[in-house]
Amino acid sequence: MRQIKTGCCVVGGGPAGMMLGFLLARAGIEVVVLEKHADFFRDFRGDTIHPSTLELLHELGLLEEFLRLPHQEMPKLKLSIDGHIFDGPDFSHLPVTCKFIALMPQWDFLNFLAEHAGKFPNFHLRMKHEVTDLIIEQDRVLGVRVKTEEGEMEVRADFVFGTDGRHSIVRKCAELEVRDFGVPIDVLWFRLTKPEGSPEYLLGRIRNGQLLVTIDRDEYFQVAQIIPKGGFEKIQASGLEKFRENIVAIVPEFRDVVYELDDWNKVKLLTVQVNRLKQWYRAGLLCIGDAAHAMSPAGGVGINLAVQDAVATANLLAGKILRGECTTEDLALVQRRREFPTRMLQNIQVFVHRQMFADHSDKAVSLSWPARTLLELFSPLIRRIGARVVGMGFRPEHIEPSSTDRSRPEAR
Repeated sequence: MRQIKTGCCVVGGGPAGMMLGFLLARAGIEVVVLEKHADFFRDFRGDTIHPSTLELLHELGLLEEFLRLPHQEMPKLKLSIDGHIFDGPDFSHLPVTCKFIALMPQWDFLNFLAEHAGKFPNFHLRMKHEVTDLIIEQDRVLGVRVKTEEGEMEVRADFVFGTDGRHSIVRKCAELEVRDFGVPIDVLWFRLTKPEGSPEYLLGRIRNGQLLVTIDRDEYFQVAQIIPKGGFEKIQASGLEKFRENIVAIVPEFRDVVYELDDWNKVKLLTVQVNRLKQWYRAGLLCIGDAAHAMSPAGGVGINLAVQDAVATANLLAGKILRGECTTEDLALVQRRREFPTRMLQNIQVFVHRQMFADHSDKAVSLSWPARTLLELFSPLIRRIGARVVGMGFRPEHIEPSSTDRSRPEAR
């Protein structure tokens, strides 16, 4: 069996994995990132790049180039409830360079990170490399077993990082205990052409107890419909015509474009999870991002929380890995730093889900008149707090200046 040796092996080429691989390589560490797919093109993924992540790109000196990629900017968010528009989070007050959310397909973000990481000769991205198992000897993770087009191989590493998402093979093989918090909703993803005159910054639309989230991708909307947990089969049994009628009942301006949903294959089910590992690490292994804590789509915070995990991991471990001093106790430091912001965001998500989506009826959303009254009375305060929580999180990370000059990218 073929075998390669590296300093760090990162399993999964999502936001956490690509950012971590980039930062470790930038620090001078030999890194292999393994991604099981042939490319990053996966539709129906989160597209929101929040101010905290944009600030990290600014600190890395990459922001100006990043913002030249096609994207939309949302300096504030709005919510329509039965035709009445409420102002949501307003990011103009945040102490950051970019006071907006950037809407960009996730594959563009990942390709951008891969391109810049690839300028370091010690960074190696291997696509179509699917991790199937961990190599564990004397209770320490020493690498991974990988399935490739050329056959099976082993990647031996000083440290393995599990960044392979909510269905992580790494955490399963490591037998790390997962605590599930239960979510009463699922999400249906589809796309519709953007009608002319669509309201600006309107991200959520609630009508007749139904909620649609509309992510602006310039010429079309990426649409997320919140449905009761396990309700997709019932929706399918009612037929496509009924499904389209329901969408129009929520968003009347979709009347002329909803016919584009002419096949159930154009509607994708996302089974929503909120869970967290009891322990994110074991000797030789650390899980971060969704592999450590699956997030609900609420607030679109998952990508940005994963990126923050990656930055904290590089800040805390890179120097010690370079010096050969990194221990299991150091891996625990990452969990200690990142568990608090994760727990706080998950608590908010679970609270919102149970308040709005847990009436066990065909209606996915329940918003009482007291809740609407509070929205109006405390709207300015809610906008500021919401912007801080959504845009920055509870413990935003920063690129450590000391790591900036450890290594310079070299053209290949």
